[in-house]
Amino acid sequence: MMRIAAVLILGTMCAAAQTADDASKRLNQHRVTSKGSPAQEPGAELHQIPSLVEGVKSAEDWRKRRRPEIVKFWTTLLGKLEPSRADRKWFGDIRRARVSETRELDGYTRVRLDLPIEKDFYQSYLLLLPKGQGDGPFPAVVAWTSTTPDFTEPEKWWGAWLARRGYVVLTGWSFIKNYREGSSFRANTAGEKLRERFGHWLPMAKMVHDARREAEYLRSLKQVDGARIGFIGFSLSAKAAVYIAAFAPEFKATVALDPHIATNGGTNWYAPWYLDWTREYPSIPTAKRTVLSMLNPDESRPGFEHDHHELMALAAPRSFLLIGGRGDCEDCGGDSDDLQSWGYYNRAREVYSLLGVPERIQFALTKDGHKANGPAIDPAWQEFFERWLKRERLP
Repeated sequence: MMRIAAVLILGTMCAAAQTADDASKRLNQHRVTSKGSPAQEPGAELHQIPSLVEGVKSAEDWRKRRRPEIVKFWTTLLGKLEPSRADRKWFGDIRRARVSETRELDGYTRVRLDLPIEKDFYQSYLLLLPKGQGDGPFPAVVAWTSTTPDFTEPEKWWGAWLARRGYVVLTGWSFIKNYREGSSFRANTAGEKLRERFGHWLPMAKMVHDARREAEYLRSLKQVDGARIGFIGFSLSAKAAVYIAAFAPEFKATVALDPHIATNGGTNWYAPWYLDWTREYPSIPTAKRTVLSMLNPDESRPGFEHDHHELMALAAPRSFLLIGGRGDCEDCGGDSDDLQSWGYYNRAREVYSLLGVPERIQFALTKDGHKANGPAIDPAWQEFFERWLKRERLP
């Protein structure tokens, strides 16, 4: 106990000293502040986040060798990135939308509809179509809600602004809020339904596939430029955004608004409806067969060997914006990204720099708090989409 206390005191001193450092020099892991974490890891903040470019000789070496290694690791952890051949029987034509209401609003048309995410599961959405701005095709944005509100809330947060400026917007929510037979993340009933049907397919990976289905639907619309689709999410859906940026190439520009990027910091990535750290899966090739054993293979060393800087790096060369709400503190953000999130951003940016596109990854650290909107939050995502979905076309 004395050793742990000493480590914590030293960690706090180091963290305080680092506060004054230039943000570009931050490379340390986040201190674990979540009391519910299965891996408390005292002293994690004393260790640097592993570099992804060390030993990488060139951009070509990254693309052909290092990047596939990282993709393989996370695919094994997640179970799969898309349905297996046997799973495909559950997925039909996403274009078979059921429209229930159409309303004309100031600057856009609001369509309420349901889409067949699975053959026996229709999910609800709002489709916002620009009005009086020509025939398009327009850039499009998928906008998901957070844990508490329903699927219509992103219209107020971001959708109306985007639609009135020439974007098609599809507002939705993660399946863990509203899945088959009324299941949800509460009591993990959505996760159980997912496992019953698909086996080892972690909820975060299912969210990626759902977003890809939504992008497929958008590409079927004559009003949408299928080469210019973005994603924005806050809190719960910001977590989804991190994985969508990494594994859904349909999205050229992604905004994650306060996901708390550190895998083991102040929030609940360990929850069964996200990454399900402690459940044993036979397909995981470690002695303990858990996600935690993959993320943290060296239990004798504080801090995880694998973290979300790897996923931000996988998004390259597509554009990614991380927005944090607690730029006023070192590690008191809870669900918010704070000063310690710079380390994960900086490690990912090393990959973007290697590829010659450092400007395509951004971190807007605000003091607006854990909110979907704010005086510093709004200009950040607005300018990001205006640049990367309107003014510049990404490959």
